[in-house]
Amino acid sequence: MCGIVAYIGKKPAATLLLEGLKRLEYRGYDSAGVAVANADGKVQVAKSVGRVRVLEELIETRRGFDGSTGIAHTRWATHGGVTEVNAHPHCDDPVKGHGIALVHNGIIENYASIKTYLLEKGHVFKGETDTEVLVHLIGELYQGDLERAVQAALREVTGAYAICCICEKEPGVLVVARKGSPLMVGVGNGEYVVASDQSAIVAHTNQAFTLEDYTVAKLTRDSLRTSTVDDVEIDAKILALEVDLSEIELGDFEHFMLKEIFEQPAALTRTLQGRVDHRAGQIVLGGIGDHARALASSRRITLIGQGTALHAGMIGSYLMEEWAKIPADWDFASEFRYRNPIVSEGSVVVAVSQSGETADTLAALQEAKARGAMALGVINVVGSSIARETDAGIYLRVGPEIGVASTKAFVGQVMVSAMLALYIGRRRFLSQDFVSSTLRELEAIPAHIERILKQSESIRRSTEKYIERENWLFLGRGVNYPVALEGALKLKEISYIHAEGMPSAEMKHGPIALIDKGMPCVFVATRNSQYEKVLSNIQEVRSRGGHVIAVATEGDEHIKSMAEDVFYVPDVTEMLQPLVTVVPLQLLAYHAAVLRGKDVDKPRNLAKSVTVE
Repeated sequence: MCGIVAYIGKKPAATLLLEGLKRLEYRGYDSAGVAVANADGKVQVAKSVGRVRVLEELIETRRGFDGSTGIAHTRWATHGGVTEVNAHPHCDDPVKGHGIALVHNGIIENYASIKTYLLEKGHVFKGETDTEVLVHLIGELYQGDLERAVQAALREVTGAYAICCICEKEPGVLVVARKGSPLMVGVGNGEYVVASDQSAIVAHTNQAFTLEDYTVAKLTRDSLRTSTVDDVEIDAKILALEVDLSEIELGDFEHFMLKEIFEQPAALTRTLQGRVDHRAGQIVLGGIGDHARALASSRRITLIGQGTALHAGMIGSYLMEEWAKIPADWDFASEFRYRNPIVSEGSVVVAVSQSGETADTLAALQEAKARGAMALGVINVVGSSIARETDAGIYLRVGPEIGVASTKAFVGQVMVSAMLALYIGRRRFLSQDFVSSTLRELEAIPAHIERILKQSESIRRSTEKYIERENWLFLGRGVNYPVALEGALKLKEISYIHAEGMPSAEMKHGPIALIDKGMPCVFVATRNSQYEKVLSNIQEVRSRGGHVIAVATEGDEHIKSMAEDVFYVPDVTEMLQPLVTVVPLQLLAYHAAVLRGKDVDKPRNLAKSVTVE
């Protein structure tokens, strides 16, 4: 949610900042802005409502954006409406200020009381945002040293922030800070690139460090100083970025979502790489090795997440109970945090998140730890907030995911959940033969997905028949129930079609009243322990005029007589079916969005990483 880019160096800042904002567009935003400190020290600001290209066109018509230090932002409205005035960057008081410009991600919770204090001091505010209050506070505390003013201001605020600011009185200085919201500093040759994530940095340098909470960094072209908000100097741990530039570029694909759907075989191959020991018949997970004994003796496992990550966690709970033989459940992270959860001895809480920055999930994880639970993470982004908060964890290794609607991260989360269940189960009840055979099935999944992807065009043709329908049902049983939820979510997210996912049997308890002639009903109807039950549910839909779209097992000819359209997936063991059954539903949602003319990678009202509640 929201994006920050900042630069100090020798290159024209405006060009680099706009390029960075475009790479962060997937995070979700409604307005954008840039501030550049020019050679004479004057800070020029440009802001606009809408896409970054609107801002780019605005800057092209103006002079004074030729400096080599600047900050930029894409805003998702929280405090105040979607207006140019409320867009970032914000500046301190125009009369009594010092030419300070600021961009900010997060929420300043005590902004109202600070604003009252500043109004009494004579400050005049233009907009409605908490960010404008923060930059006025920095201006009020400024005494010739921007770094110290930022430190002093941050000692007075509560809430979350990632900020970058510049000042006309110190044209060669960029000050950045972080608490709660992600911020990275890329270290180049005589330059620094700061951004919300590495996708805006990797084109310029592969060396970077992540700011820790309550850390402030003062950057010039030739120097770097990191300290706490209390001005205790600390060392920055500079590491090599693991992302390749080609991974965040479209290549020959029309959209990032389609690219990432087709990347799933390679992504899962990376997830498995180096983690399968056939000789010993076991999974090797170095990230949790020190906790193997505690995990094997755990009494309860709870998987938490939001959206797609929660659906993966739901599948994980099936896997834990089936293979590890440990009571397992799942919960919305946003609900877990506030419902006074029971965390007893031997409890393990697994946080599932692609970005590792999901605010609800991070807060729920912290709550679980405070109550004595072991905290594990199933995360994609290395060094993210959740990854640093956990006792141990497993990275997905699926590569950067740019499309807002998660695809390859979902299958990565399910794959890792399966690996974790096998890891624990082998230390409890599972035989070496069972684990060895299951590992062979896991390794075959990428090839299975390759075969499913070849159906993309036929799935598009099937989807086209139903594209005008505004209400869909997605139904599945057992471990494929969360797949039904995920299929419905994908369709909602990017095509704006109303869709509901539910257990197939639940349909008879109310939702069956919705079914009318021609209503699309998508069934995950693969051969498994509940296959016959699903067929009965299909008959109930058909008898009421609904149109059945089935995801079925290859070789199932009988299903053709019961469905208008069939998408086939390879025959895999029941507990691993979600890894293949979700793929046709991803393609269905993608094609529906394209056919309806929607912005697939940047759906309205959504952000890739939800960093505020």
